Amino acid sequence: MGVMGWIGILAAVGLGGAGQPTTPAAGFRLQDHRGAWHTLDEARDRKVVVLAFLGTECPLAEAYAPRLAGVARDFEARGVAFFGIDANPQDGPVAIGRFAEKHGLPFPILKDTGGELADRLGAERTPEVFVLDGSRSVAYRGRIDDQYAIGVHRPSPTRNDLIDALDALLAGRPVAAPRTEAPGCKIGRAAKPAEDAGVTYAKQVSRILQSHCVACHRPGEIAPFSLMDYRQAAGWSSMIAEVVDEGRMPPWHASPEHGTFANDARLSADEKKAIREWAAAGAPEGNPADLPPPPRFVEGWQIPRPDLVLEMPRELEIPAEGSMPYQVVELDPKLTRDVWVRASQVRPGNPSVVHHVVVYVLPPGVEKIDEAGGDFLAAYAPGMPPRILADGVAKRIPAGSRIALQLHYTPRGTKQVDRSRIGLVFADPATVRKELMSGMALDVRLQIPPGTRDYVSRAEFRFSRPSLLLSLLPHMHLRGRSMTFVAEYPDGRREVLLDVPRYEFDWQNLYVLDRPKPMPEGTILHTEAHFDNSAENPNNPDPRRAVTFGEQTWDEMHVGYINFTLADQDLTLGMPAAKRLESGRYEVTFRHRPAGPAKAVAVVGTFTDWKERPLAMAGPDASGAYAATVELAPGAHEYKFLIDGETFREDPGNPHSAGFFRNSVIRLP
Repeated sequence: MGVMGWIGILAAVGLGGAGQPTTPAAGFRLQDHRGAWHTLDEARDRKVVVLAFLGTECPLAEAYAPRLAGVARDFEARGVAFFGIDANPQDGPVAIGRFAEKHGLPFPILKDTGGELADRLGAERTPEVFVLDGSRSVAYRGRIDDQYAIGVHRPSPTRNDLIDALDALLAGRPVAAPRTEAPGCKIGRAAKPAEDAGVTYAKQVSRILQSHCVACHRPGEIAPFSLMDYRQAAGWSSMIAEVVDEGRMPPWHASPEHGTFANDARLSADEKKAIREWAAAGAPEGNPADLPPPPRFVEGWQIPRPDLVLEMPRELEIPAEGSMPYQVVELDPKLTRDVWVRASQVRPGNPSVVHHVVVYVLPPGVEKIDEAGGDFLAAYAPGMPPRILADGVAKRIPAGSRIALQLHYTPRGTKQVDRSRIGLVFADPATVRKELMSGMALDVRLQIPPGTRDYVSRAEFRFSRPSLLLSLLPHMHLRGRSMTFVAEYPDGRREVLLDVPRYEFDWQNLYVLDRPKPMPEGTILHTEAHFDNSAENPNNPDPRRAVTFGEQTWDEMHVGYINFTLADQDLTLGMPAAKRLESGRYEVTFRHRPAGPAKAVAVVGTFTDWKERPLAMAGPDASGAYAATVELAPGAHEYKFLIDGETFREDPGNPHSAGFFRNSVIRLP
């Protein structure tokens, strides 16, 4: 055994303070990231020693490192020594040094090569602390406190387990709870891979990771660590197997009983089995010749190279503790003409503190984001894929629009800054057949009483025209538990389109239907949301407070975002043809091909006093189209087509509309 891995047992089973039974501790001789050797004997004059197992890429270790640094400083004068221990095989000295410097740790982090100290102590997670009493026996092991866990972000801890243990030992009292469960990342173990393994990284696992993981788990992206190569994947193999078995990764929260989705992130049963067998066999690499070609990404983006990148004009500062109100940053893209967006991606400048971003278009005349103003453009949340629309579908941003970024930040223990941006890929207007439209099922009247465990809120969205539903996105805050989307069709049928039985604020997924779903005119999309405002909800900011609708995290929201297109829209048909006359007026020709049988078609609008003087259209021609020509003055004119004197229809070739009834608009300069 080499000196780097030399570890000896110093103590047998002993007794702690007041006769408390304790676990024997292991001594050590380990190097820090600078190469200096350290032993437990360095702390021989200290009353208590804390060994904190940490990992440089574990999100919970990141969250707790500043707090651990604060506890170490507070207790240093009281005779407590701290050592950080890193047993992850994938964490090198450079990464350990950066981690220590980033969080201002006042104690060394020692590399436990081979994980021998972790094995002797039975350490399983990062972060996990072991408190050694005066006899250097383990008097406490487990979590630092209960504020953070998987899916848990309490506003503040309700139990300070490490501090309580230190206070007890320094006062000569037994530790009241000598062991707690430490949530967090599994410590990687350097196991010897099975030579005859049927599943290897090269042949199977690398392909699974490429298909489901590396879009986020690669350098510079939102995931906390990379899975782009064998060394990284092998180091995280036990953790990968755990989160896959528990369904935590890849993040997906829709019930499989309702709906099928194009972006369903779940692994198949065979893929899960392969991951499980690979980890159990010691994460064998296999033959590198079996590796697939490396994935190719546009540098910094998961979408094609953007035509326009908009960045926040300055950095925003995020405080170390507490909560931060929503921030709204307006950007001016200086658009002199309408543009059509076929792909968009929000890139956080600092993924560790950006909880989510919602991006809105503020067309000319719209001053702020509210239930009546602002058109949804894009969003970011951890795990949410960028928006790439189907061929022929695009989102229109009118000329003169502003772009508003609504940002939610989560303080992480140290002061941080962020400067996020959004990339837009434009479509050729001549190729756009349908405009992506957005709607909301919104309950702004919700009032959740204090302590209520299951408050039910309902909202709805009515399709006023035949439409094609493309995607759904449920949005609530920290008290949200579940949300369902149910379509009620004009014939009375009801269909569950999406059921999210276990909503998580940390993972706000967009659910893209595997194919556009027809929504007949008059269909009502009902949403039902459940909220938990009780003390049993570990994420609840304040169960004593009555909660109403609001933007901030301590408020609540019930929003069911809906993306759809109009079923009969075909923008390639073009706008009405306009010819300027010598008089300064315009000769305008309207054309319309009804989607179904029609006996008569007319054009009506502001220039006909609507139905008072309908302008009959001639036809149909060989293609089934009707046409009418009229002379109009310069200015904006609203219109619709009138079918058989009863049914109004928008112009399917005109993307411009106005008013509650979305009348088609032609503007003549």
